[in-house]
Amino acid sequence: MFKNVIVRVPSKSVVEGISSANLGKPDYNLALKQHELYVSALTKTGVNVTVLEPNDEFPDSCFVEDVALCTRKCAIITRPGAETRRNESALPDLQEALSKFYEHIEYIKAPGTIEAGDIMMVGDHFYIGESARTNREGAEQMIAILEKYGLSGSIVPLKEVLHLKTGLAYLENNNLLVAGEFVKSPEFEKYNKIIVPEDEAYGANCIWVNDYVLVPEGYPTVQKAIEDLGYKVLVVDTSEFRKIDGGLSCLSLRF
Repeated sequence: MFKNVIVRVPSKSVVEGISSANLGKPDYNLALKQHELYVSALTKTGVNVTVLEPNDEFPDSCFVEDVALCTRKCAIITRPGAETRRNESALPDLQEALSKFYEHIEYIKAPGTIEAGDIMMVGDHFYIGESARTNREGAEQMIAILEKYGLSGSIVPLKEVLHLKTGLAYLENNNLLVAGEFVKSPEFEKYNKIIVPEDEAYGANCIWVNDYVLVPEGYPTVQKAIEDLGYKVLVVDTSEFRKIDGGLSCLSLRF
């Protein structure tokens, strides 16, 4: 169960966020409203939400998930692969917020790069995507830190998607949402796979929080499949974050 969540309010510069989506620039005011509704959905799951102030210097900084991995034993500050995001992980308010919850905080060091959007937690094991943003050195450093605390990790090479969790979402109870290149991955054979249809691939980025599942708005097949498994579903519109390659999981640290 999760007790705490950290989010960062989108800044006005969010319209300049990194994008490969070709969906146009986000509407700042609509992004703010969607973010408020996202936080509201999270509070319904019973977590305490720490809200960090917007930071105009970093257009993508609302995607707070990428800059730290929060485990039950320690927090690990990452080193983002995107150059424009490299210094987000050093922001004092983030470090201060994490230090309130964690006695042990570790750091990924150069030349390693890793973004936690590439990391999927299943119990005490962490699947780490080797991607354009996460290199082998970063993944190996992360695994070494996890093992220091009695946790484990394994590397999954990515071919198509931006981040591992672009196409995977672990919903606890052995249930795994799977899209695109991961449908036939041998690493995930042991799970009860819920295959996401190609035309709803973005909907694969859901998040489980205390027996609720947050699902992006507009993906009815995904929503129904999750409801059929017995989860309580909260639907959240993320249209403006999709325009800058973001989804539900990217917008929070959950621990």
